[in-house]
Amino acid sequence: MTTPRITPLPITALRPEWEATMARIPGKGLKGENAPVNVVGTLMHAPNTLGTFLEYWVTAKQVMSLSVREQELVILRMGVLYDSEYVWRHHVPVAEEFGVTAAEMDGVLAAAYDVFVSPRERALLVLTDEIVERRTIGDAAWEAYGSQLPTDTMLELIGLVSQYVLFAVTNNVYRVALEAPMLPIRGLR
Repeated sequence: MTTPRITPLPITALRPEWEATMARIPGKGLKGENAPVNVVGTLMHAPNTLGTFLEYWVTAKQVMSLSVREQELVILRMGVLYDSEYVWRHHVPVAEEFGVTAAEMDGVLAAAYDVFVSPRERALLVLTDEIVERRTIGDAAWEAYGSQLPTDTMLELIGLVSQYVLFAVTNNVYRVALEAPMLPIRGLR
């Protein structure tokens, strides 16, 4: 394990309005002992934008047309694509909470999307790969999968991918340390 490049600020220093925002995160998986305190503590070094980002992040998770399960599949894939143990391990419990199985997690890890029964879930994962790897969606993927998602859902997918680019790159650049409760959770390797 590498040494973090900056020390996260203590989560106890969160402004009350930021705490209230964090409390609205769907499910239990990112709360309590599983809270991503080190990445939030790292992001707290930019207080002028943190509150606005947290509000957008949490509100988007609540109102987008993607179910929490679908969001978690995309987020797990972002962890894989950005080689972010932090993103991956923090979202394994959330994904499990919303019904993602071990076999489906294997599929996300290996880009073996045949394990998914839902054509929509397969589309979301393929399109996530396209957005990250190509920085666009190629014509073949658009023809095969893009038509399966309404315009608003496609825009939400792009927004979700963008949010987790921020999280994954922040974790990778600053070498954000995993919190102790995350260490026994299944990793990328």
